[in-house]
Amino acid sequence: MKQTTKCKWILPGLALLAPSIQGSVSAQITTKVPKKNVLFIAIDDMKPLLGCYGDPIAKTPNMDKLASKGTLFTLAYCQQAVSGPTRASLLTGLRPDHTKMWDMTERFRAVNPDKVIIPQNFRANGYETAGIGKIFDQSHVPGKTNDVLSWSVPYMDQADYFDKNVEPPTGYRGEYQSPEIRETMKTKGEKYVQQNMFFATECVDVPDGAYKNGAITNGAIQFIDRYKADKPFFLAVGFQKPHLPFVAPKKYWDLYKRKEMPLAKFSQKADGSPDFAYTNSGELPQYSDIPAAVEFSDIRNMVMKDDKARQLIHGYYACVSYTDAQIGKVIAALEKKGVLNNTIIVLWGDHGWHLGDHGLWCKHTNFEQATHSPLIIFDPSIKSSKVNTPVEFVDIYPTLCELAGISKPEKLDGISLVSGMKSPKTMTKKYAVSQYPRDENKMGYSLRDGKYRYTIWVEWKNKVSSFDKIIAEELYDYEKDPLETVNQVNAKNYATIAKTMKKYMAEYLQLQNK
Repeated sequence: MKQTTKCKWILPGLALLAPSIQGSVSAQITTKVPKKNVLFIAIDDMKPLLGCYGDPIAKTPNMDKLASKGTLFTLAYCQQAVSGPTRASLLTGLRPDHTKMWDMTERFRAVNPDKVIIPQNFRANGYETAGIGKIFDQSHVPGKTNDVLSWSVPYMDQADYFDKNVEPPTGYRGEYQSPEIRETMKTKGEKYVQQNMFFATECVDVPDGAYKNGAITNGAIQFIDRYKADKPFFLAVGFQKPHLPFVAPKKYWDLYKRKEMPLAKFSQKADGSPDFAYTNSGELPQYSDIPAAVEFSDIRNMVMKDDKARQLIHGYYACVSYTDAQIGKVIAALEKKGVLNNTIIVLWGDHGWHLGDHGLWCKHTNFEQATHSPLIIFDPSIKSSKVNTPVEFVDIYPTLCELAGISKPEKLDGISLVSGMKSPKTMTKKYAVSQYPRDENKMGYSLRDGKYRYTIWVEWKNKVSSFDKIIAEELYDYEKDPLETVNQVNAKNYATIAKTMKKYMAEYLQLQNK
């Protein structure tokens, strides 16, 4: 029997954005069939560039609406700022040092054959589990199954769900709708396009379903429309934008004015910070229009021409709004089906993204802009709130299990956030920890509490950290220095703070090595 919804997720005047918000598993983790459905939304490369996080420019009415109905975690952090490791960590509820996934080369099941990931656990607990889009990183789980142990129905192929009246995207990696690129593919081939027309942005007047995000939405909606309430569902939807290239229908670009795009206020290395804490933003220069627009500096890293920087930032915002509209459509499908008030929704961006701060673009660091990520959890039985305590992505697994009323694997690295969702003042978590390897012989562990970030870089040989061999330390004060302009680790007036943060790090390392 369908449950009727009492609230309409509609935002008048914003119809442009959305029409209406607008193997085997161990028997010990099997329990009775729970009642609530789960919509599990992953978003690639999306930092908290949202209205609900205070961004004054972002047009994100659907995610803002979801945040107003659910729990907004203002200080949520990924475990490692790159897609493969952070997703493996979130899905297992284990830190990268426990999944042994620190880069994009390993195959998840080769390294973790017995780990029970989130959808696999829900499947074992009587859920119909389905997915579409990017949930695992393709480098970790190649092929179209996206981890066959996790899904009770075959994983949906987004290629089957592009709008039927529009040709699927073409060009290098199948990303573009430009008629020019399409014609060049025919006459000069993919190699020529890869070398000369692999652009970082594209603005073409096409419907939402002409690009991957729209196709993923179409597939998710079809699953919801077909759903029969004989068992609860766990639906994983992995949106691929705002990952590069920044391609989105023109109507989302039109929401913003290029000249108003905010350039980074601080675009050089922090005073007193180690050079190896930074990256050369190597993902971005692969695009054929980038090398001519940048140069490199010892102090400012990648120096980009302002007009190109604004174009990229414009594209990032457009893709965020494009994704927001797709989320609105999926939630509207839940409402239309009559199951919204019986569905838990968790929304997360897999890590942050640098948009020129510190002379950095992309991710791959331990800094705030790379590790700070959006996290929103909606449970229809819990009133809306904001949690301002630091939380981590390893906390999502136990939280979902408690919300759904199912058991969880015995060993998880995170804690359930349910009590904090119900009463934010009861949250006692002191810090979140991220990490990132550098140069194949260094590992940086970065601890973030409510005001500060403390990072240690240790020797990392044969993928083993030597915590007694500290190479460098960093300390940033986000109340007085939110742009991370000065490393205060050796400043006399920060000695007490540094001592406290080092104590926290020692606590963490003790727990990590148990």
